[in-house]
Amino acid sequence: MRDAVVVEAVRTPIGKGKPNGALAHVHPVELLAHTLRTLVERSGVDPELIDDVIGGTVDQVGEQAMNTTRYAALSAGLPESVPATTVDRQCGSSQQAVHFAAQGVISGAYDIAVACGVESMSRVPMWSNVPEGKDPFGPGIAARYPEGLVPQGISAELIAAKWSVTREQMDAFAVSSHHRAAAAWDAGLFDAEVAPLEGVTRDECVRPGTSTEVLAGLRPAYHDPGFAERFPQIEWNVTAGNASPVNDGASAVLVMAGETAARLGLRPLARLHSFAVTGSDPLLMLTGVVPATEKVLRRAGLSLDDIDLFEVNEAFSSVVLAWQQETGADLDKVNVHGGAVALGHPLGASGTRLTTTLVHAMRERGARYALQTMCEAGGLANAMILERI
Repeated sequence: MRDAVVVEAVRTPIGKGKPNGALAHVHPVELLAHTLRTLVERSGVDPELIDDVIGGTVDQVGEQAMNTTRYAALSAGLPESVPATTVDRQCGSSQQAVHFAAQGVISGAYDIAVACGVESMSRVPMWSNVPEGKDPFGPGIAARYPEGLVPQGISAELIAAKWSVTREQMDAFAVSSHHRAAAAWDAGLFDAEVAPLEGVTRDECVRPGTSTEVLAGLRPAYHDPGFAERFPQIEWNVTAGNASPVNDGASAVLVMAGETAARLGLRPLARLHSFAVTGSDPLLMLTGVVPATEKVLRRAGLSLDDIDLFEVNEAFSSVVLAWQQETGADLDKVNVHGGAVALGHPLGASGTRLTTTLVHAMRERGARYALQTMCEAGGLANAMILERI
């Protein structure tokens, strides 16, 4: 059977997803086009050979509507003959793009594909695709969950309560994320993956000087009297400091068959080894990373001890800490260059951002196996295992 390998991976610096953010002036199509253009330039691949470009975007409305990935590919200068599509698996959209690209290569449908993603949360704020007063769920969901589903912040609080994750633990984890990200920048470990854009060279949200004392002064981000009455177990410990910010950014990875890479004289960064997707309780919403991790390890025939590095998306600190309790993973191997709490979480770009950071970290640290997993709205999760070759 054919294999699928990553031969190049790039991302933009990540900006604050606010009107004064460093990348707020850049149209999302141009954000993504920049990574696609850089990906082709750094790899040296003839863009005529690309069979498909698969991109993730969550809020597909306004400037992110009309199949953003297609127009990014055209803006990047790719030939008109190269097709493109945009997918939505919420926060895991571009990780799903990696799955689709790899599965297409393994099946023989593609020889070369690009997986990528973009989100400009300054220009297209979260929930822009749901007009005020409109119900995106429908009557069947209302009947199945009569008490109603909840926003992600409430799910993060419910997870903290269920797994007894304290405010102190979440804040300490967040501080570690910032310090790791700052250390990685200072050591030049992001240089190979980041494509500077219009004078922006570093991730805007990393705070090297933050501390647990600073974070302890932040108020709960999601306190709501109605939910407090419904869920008395919530202690309201999730804050802006121990959750991911809103961001602008894009990322892209070049996937091809191993035999194609050899023919083109390209050295793979990693082989895309195994994949899994799963559904979980849509009320807790963000716990799918636990069964997804178990499922992908089972499919790969590996154990947790075989994994040298993990990337677990830091949508909220409580999610990663609950995952760690359930799996027993060593946190020293998790998000070693910092995670979304520090680097940021531009929704549709985060999946391939994690992959980009992971494949470069694997090479830098000599890791053989790495595992990436992401929680997603609606009670979903993706997981995949990569192998250094």
